[in-house]
Amino acid sequence: MREMCEILGVSSKENIFLNEYLKEFYSHSDAHPHGWGLGILHGNDAAIEKEPVKADKSTYLKERLKQRISEKTLFAHIRYATIGHVEYKNCHPYSMVDNNGRRWTLIHNGTIFEAKPLEKYVYVQDGDTDSERILLYIIDVINEEEGRANRRLSAKERFNIIDKIIVDISKDNKLNLMLYDNELMYVHTNFAGSLHYLKKDGSVIVATSPVSDEEWEKVPFTQLLAYKDGELLYVGTNHGNEYIENEENVKMLYQIFAEL
Repeated sequence: MREMCEILGVSSKENIFLNEYLKEFYSHSDAHPHGWGLGILHGNDAAIEKEPVKADKSTYLKERLKQRISEKTLFAHIRYATIGHVEYKNCHPYSMVDNNGRRWTLIHNGTIFEAKPLEKYVYVQDGDTDSERILLYIIDVINEEEGRANRRLSAKERFNIIDKIIVDISKDNKLNLMLYDNELMYVHTNFAGSLHYLKKDGSVIVATSPVSDEEWEKVPFTQLLAYKDGELLYVGTNHGNEYIENEENVKMLYQIFAEL
């Protein structure tokens, strides 16, 4: 069972024309029918558009893609529901602000089967997804660390914190995600062959599956990457927590999906 959401992220030094990539990405919605999302990320601002409907059935998205979309930083998502009902509050991207006013935006495709640090967020989150719980946890940890330091953390300090979180929660979980903190675009996969990237004209486009006929490569997996303005800035711990599907997890997902 390889069904999961699909994600796409862009980090670029200059604006890059993205309509054709997005059209191809959203055309995959036959296999991911439970919602779509688009995040235009300008510094600390995030313009989030999303609906809990199949992307190719969305009149709004069809009209949106007729408009020129040229951006430096962008996230896109199509959802295959595993955990969380099919409704607006469970669509990605998720975007939240920490105590120092920094906005964090996340898209995720995977499943958290067990991660104790995330369990308490079941009772405070708006929706039902494990993805939202990941972002709530990240925000809490950042707030704690910045409170302890009594200042905003540097890009490298933030990266080190996110790297530790990824190492901790990736064990036995399927954790493909992208995260933006208004400076860095973080990318992580621990499921072999399930994330690809394209380097082009000072930009990097990362997607679950290639969305053009260009020369895409597989994203290195089981380690966190961070891009700034299209360039790879930091590489994290090679934690080795590869996710490999097993019968028990597949059975669990089918059972959860049947209850949606």
